[in-house]
Amino acid sequence: MPTVQSNGINLYYEERGSGDPLLLIMGITAPGAVWEKHVAHWEKSFRCILVDNRGVGLSDKPPGPYSSAQMADDCAGLLQHLELSDVRVVGVSMGSIIAQQLAIRHPELLRSLVLMCPWARCDRMAETIFRHMVDCKARLRPEEFSVYVQLLIFSKATFDDKKAYQGLVEDRKNAALEPNPQPLVGLEGQAEACIHHQVVEQLPSIALPTFVLGGEVDAFTPLWMTREVAEAIPNSLLHIYPGSGHAFHWENLEDFNQRVHQWLLEN
Repeated sequence: MPTVQSNGINLYYEERGSGDPLLLIMGITAPGAVWEKHVAHWEKSFRCILVDNRGVGLSDKPPGPYSSAQMADDCAGLLQHLELSDVRVVGVSMGSIIAQQLAIRHPELLRSLVLMCPWARCDRMAETIFRHMVDCKARLRPEEFSVYVQLLIFSKATFDDKKAYQGLVEDRKNAALEPNPQPLVGLEGQAEACIHHQVVEQLPSIALPTFVLGGEVDAFTPLWMTREVAEAIPNSLLHIYPGSGHAFHWENLEDFNQRVHQWLLEN
């Protein structure tokens, strides 16, 4: 299994496809493998690098708190180990705050950014959600915690769709069977990174081509957060999926895969 020493931890990653490098950074609670439905499309054109963030998957899970800057340095160490530069980066949710920090701290390694449901700062409601997520993790069975996360990230339209809802039910069952579940200490560390991410004043310094995407009815990281990031990064492109939640990339899978693929080819 490919693991590298980076920033004081063992960082696990996988590679798929060939071509220009594309680093994919997943959100809170999730390992890199969750990119599967997107990588199946993007690997046709790019060397996709799927990383398990610190605190989850097969990477180390040291006690926190973590920070978005620290996690960006983890990823920078991976890119340096692979001797890569001019790297395209796609980050979702927590992955988007790591991507922002990569662009701020290590711009020489990057070519362009795709920021999905991002934020540049937390308000009290967002902080409360992240802390409540940790409380739920500590008290609920895995399948129950899965329900809580689904309620945060999917729109009403997904719950109303019979086929999509059956997929949610299956995912809950699978959560109880996960062979390598995220430990509470890992989620605690990641949640602190999310809460304390504060880069509003630094975003205007990002000079990379940037594509920002969000969901119109995202209850987890609301639309104002996405718009604030897009407005702060010079010349960024913004796309909002109508009627979609935090998981707009799954709720609009085909359009999202093709839209981002085309933008990456051009940037």
